[in-house]
Amino acid sequence: MSERSEISGIRTDRPALGVHLTVADVLAEPAVQAGEPEVIVGGAASDAAVRWVHVSDGVGVARLLDGGELLLTTGAGWPFDEGELRAFASSLHGAGIAGIVFELSAARPAVPQPVVDVCATVGLALVALTREVKFVAVTEAVHHALIAAQTQALRERQHLHELFTALSLQGAPADVVVAETARALGAPVILENLAREVIAAEGLGMSIAEALHRRDGAEQVPVQARGMRWGTLLALPGPAHPAGRVTVLEQGATALAFGCIADGGDAEWSLLAQRAVIDDLLGARFARAEDIDARLRAGGFALAGRQCHGIVARGSASISELAYRARQAGFAVVAARVADDDVALLSLPASAALSDEVLLRIAGPDRAVFVGPVADDVIGLLASLRAARDLADSDRADAGARVRRVDDRPLERLVATLRDDHRLHEHSERMLAPLIRHDRERRGDLLDVLAALVAHPGNRSAAAAASHLSRSVFYQRITVIGDLLGVDLDDGETIAALHLALLARRRTAASA
Repeated sequence: MSERSEISGIRTDRPALGVHLTVADVLAEPAVQAGEPEVIVGGAASDAAVRWVHVSDGVGVARLLDGGELLLTTGAGWPFDEGELRAFASSLHGAGIAGIVFELSAARPAVPQPVVDVCATVGLALVALTREVKFVAVTEAVHHALIAAQTQALRERQHLHELFTALSLQGAPADVVVAETARALGAPVILENLAREVIAAEGLGMSIAEALHRRDGAEQVPVQARGMRWGTLLALPGPAHPAGRVTVLEQGATALAFGCIADGGDAEWSLLAQRAVIDDLLGARFARAEDIDARLRAGGFALAGRQCHGIVARGSASISELAYRARQAGFAVVAARVADDDVALLSLPASAALSDEVLLRIAGPDRAVFVGPVADDVIGLLASLRAARDLADSDRADAGARVRRVDDRPLERLVATLRDDHRLHEHSERMLAPLIRHDRERRGDLLDVLAALVAHPGNRSAAAAASHLSRSVFYQRITVIGDLLGVDLDDGETIAALHLALLARRRTAASA
């Protein structure tokens, strides 16, 4: 066996980036495999981080170590007394070493049992080399691997810096930054505000419901700037990253902080999160209702055991003020501006009354409010919101404070229930085809006149006024409609069937 010596008082330089290998990585090196290593204490201990390799046979080596070293030794200078061996092994563990690689020799044909016992007790990796190797070859191989990893980490950090700087300069929204952070990490990432509302999430194939369920065990960094904290960026467990997972999260958090400053703070984030839920719900952009439910619950909006409605408030107003007034009334709310209307989800106790007075107070002055039917699950909430929007689209009355409910409009509710039934669409096309063709070929207004007629059954003077036509012209249009359709427009069943056809057509046009 070759002699090993210790150079006392000298510490080798180490990479400054926190780059490391694991004990298992070192054992996989050909230079170590040449010694036919036998793992005595492994398992979780093999995952310990190795920041450097130190060669020493001396009993006082612990004072020369900073932590994270893998000790290569023949034990030539170790004591033979069992108590001293246990104290020595404990001192190595106390110094924070990653593990011990012990080369067997004629003088030490086995690793001393006291050392084995201490390593097994404290979970310190212990490996025996059954064949002689050149320790210099091992140190060179490990040091080369560490420096290569350090170089790769520098490249990755530069790449991350360029990526997130570009996102910041482009004004990328929070959901884009979160998605890029998740892709860089290869793991689900969640951005939440200080109230733990989910602002954005990227599951990378994992359902959002599951990701939110597991977020309590995630790595996290604060999103803050100018001494103010706005939220937290979390990453679920995933593969190691050359630059370090926390580094990736910090880069993402920095880009998000710049974006939050530009957007006006965390209030805008909350609106963004609510708009994302509304958009995904309205567009049915979810594979599992549980994902939407989890996102709603994360924002304090409960469905189970509650009375929930989709509503639409027409007219200009501040969406944040509507949400504030809803919360002041004791409701949970998710609200967003969609086109020219405020669209909101309301959740209130099952025993509470959603009166017209309360709705008008929440919506604000001189606004029309359209209310969908009650719902207690995600699919029902989607139907309620769509029904409220359809009712708002069909309302042609002048602006002014009023409340209209889908529950008071049985045909509206029927069409909302059958919205995806092809038979309803076939009925609409079959009944209205002559009018559609007439209006298209002659740039006519027969469909609008018919809509005014069915909206004011029994009062053709009001229907003419709603059409902005004189009574004589309106009656002429009615005659043309009756002739084209071959129906009696004084027949109640015919009017009901035409009303149903118009509602179905309007719904189809709105969803196109």
